[in-house]
Amino acid sequence: MDIFQKKILVVGTGVSGLGAVKLLLEKEAVPVLFEPNASADKEKLLAKVKEAGDVVLYIGELPAEEKEDIVMVVLSPGISPEKPFVAEFIQRKIPVLGEFELAWRFEKGKVAAITGTNGKTTTTTLVGNILRSWYEKTFVVGNIGDPYACEVLNTTADSVTVAEVSSFQLETADTFAPAVAAVTNITPDHLDRHHTMENYVSMKKRIFERQTPSDVCVLNYEDSYTPELAKACPSKIVYFSSKRELEEGIYYHDGSVYLAENGKKEFLLCREDIKLAGDCNVENVMEAIAVGKAMGVPMDRILETVKAFEGVEHRIEYVATKGGVDYYNDSKGTNPDAAIWGIRAMTKKTVLIAGGYDKQVAFDDWVEAFEDKVKTLIVMGNTKEKIAACARAHGFENIVMAETYEEAFLLSAELAEPGEAVLLSPACASFDMFPNYEIRGKKFKEFVAKIGV
Repeated sequence: MDIFQKKILVVGTGVSGLGAVKLLLEKEAVPVLFEPNASADKEKLLAKVKEAGDVVLYIGELPAEEKEDIVMVVLSPGISPEKPFVAEFIQRKIPVLGEFELAWRFEKGKVAAITGTNGKTTTTTLVGNILRSWYEKTFVVGNIGDPYACEVLNTTADSVTVAEVSSFQLETADTFAPAVAAVTNITPDHLDRHHTMENYVSMKKRIFERQTPSDVCVLNYEDSYTPELAKACPSKIVYFSSKRELEEGIYYHDGSVYLAENGKKEFLLCREDIKLAGDCNVENVMEAIAVGKAMGVPMDRILETVKAFEGVEHRIEYVATKGGVDYYNDSKGTNPDAAIWGIRAMTKKTVLIAGGYDKQVAFDDWVEAFEDKVKTLIVMGNTKEKIAACARAHGFENIVMAETYEEAFLLSAELAEPGEAVLLSPACASFDMFPNYEIRGKKFKEFVAKIGV
């Protein structure tokens, strides 16, 4: 891609935007950085931008004269292509792409990419470990770890990259074609951005739409959207299933994981070999095995890595036992379906902390999953009234309202009795209280650490 001395507009000043700036500077382009949020702290932004390099920064409004020579627009994932100022460039037929797509255009090695509504981070982390166990040069990028733009210029013909890719990143990807693609599952999420499930699913399809028959796509046989995905997929499909024996693929049956291939069935490992809590993680492990195998890693090395894997922070993460109460951090349960798996992983009566930013999704199935596990529901954030109303509509009445995150935690510690559990699994994004789910989860762990101090 010829961008030498070309003026390119980078929108967004988060890690992705600054990563794009660094990449463009290294390729000797002329980036112009734009922060649409007029209320952003200019001094803080200038300090951040200075670290990225010598670049012009505009906040709130982009001067008309700066628009004249722009030949490309690069969006950070949090910036919707529907923004009016973006539409202006589209109308002028100026290419608009995302930071992820920009980076892909400089990729030299082999890429495995993972998307889906839930399980992306766990699966991507495990795949990263698997690839590192075999390949000397492995990068883990995207919606996890470093932005793709920060690492892609380090790739080589013999390197491998595993990328966690969100619907926001796929929304602006128009040439991306990984050697191995994987979709964990699809359930309602981000409808505040994508508006309809049809649009959301179409974003997820982009992960494999430009693959060829020599590439591989790993799909969840039990996901309701899989038939639609499979029909649109041009590459070789490898299925995994948690509910049935497959003639071809990887499946879980009677407490063990098996590989069915070329008419033969091979035992891989027992459930007890998987250290992660929750049945959802059996699916994540099977998918990671399929991706690792498709990327050329020997099965013995894959299984050795799987057995050593202890999970990721903020996903059904055991924190501590205080006063006989187990505390679990599932801050990454940012939508109802993800949070359902958090509830299912609990083996004790549970005080559940939930609520946060409203992504315009329904909570009915999540409430139904409470069954006899959830003793008390503590709700907080923008969605607390919406969640409480939904819970009552399903006959669950033991609900406590909290005005702040700290109050929610203190109430949970007070209400949980020895032999029970406290689970932070919000079923919502964190944006009404925190910049991201990681900070929300870390704060929960800080609260737990202070108990008894």
